[in-house]
Amino acid sequence: MGAVVGTLTMQTKQRRPSRDKADDDLEMTMVCHRPEGLDQLQAQTNFSKRELQVLYRGFKNECPSGVVNEDTFKQIYSQFFPHGDASQYAHYLFNAFDTAHSGSIKFEDFVTALSILLRGTVTEKLQWTFNLYDINRDGYINKEEMTDIVRAIYDMMGKYTYPVLKTDTPKQHVDAFFQKMDKNRDGVVTLDEFILSCQEDENIMRSLQLFENVM
Repeated sequence: MGAVVGTLTMQTKQRRPSRDKADDDLEMTMVCHRPEGLDQLQAQTNFSKRELQVLYRGFKNECPSGVVNEDTFKQIYSQFFPHGDASQYAHYLFNAFDTAHSGSIKFEDFVTALSILLRGTVTEKLQWTFNLYDINRDGYINKEEMTDIVRAIYDMMGKYTYPVLKTDTPKQHVDAFFQKMDKNRDGVVTLDEFILSCQEDENIMRSLQLFENVM
């Protein structure tokens, strides 16, 4: 997630002009999509109003229209992984942010997900991660879905992935995960199984925390 946050706030951190609420309200009316009020977003997230203002300015710098489509999201995200192919993982990540299935990410979508990933409880973070892996959104994770996500992460990390990966490494990784997570051996992992397995197994939690660095 740091990659996305970094690019959307970088320009804001370089200069911090004096602003007041009137300036921020005026700024929000000058884009094609106007976000919800800061008070409402503050109530819905774990960010302060000042933090939301900073995030919004960074978001608007990168996305003047107020929304991000998938192509733009991929371009922004790929900048941080020049030695790999981030396009497929960015596709999955975009879909996880686009909870309304609208084909675009609004500022509200962005900060809601960011709030969970950065300041949510362990359970909230695991629920969000489960939704990322549940590609077809049927409420379950199957081996194919998990393999697709893990392979996309390895592709994105490119030649700097350590240790040097063999072709079947993603499959081995997923097989190990599934053996621990699929408690009733029905071939799919439910949300409850996913959360329970992650909380019981420190190795799985460490792996997920490692993957958080690319979200």
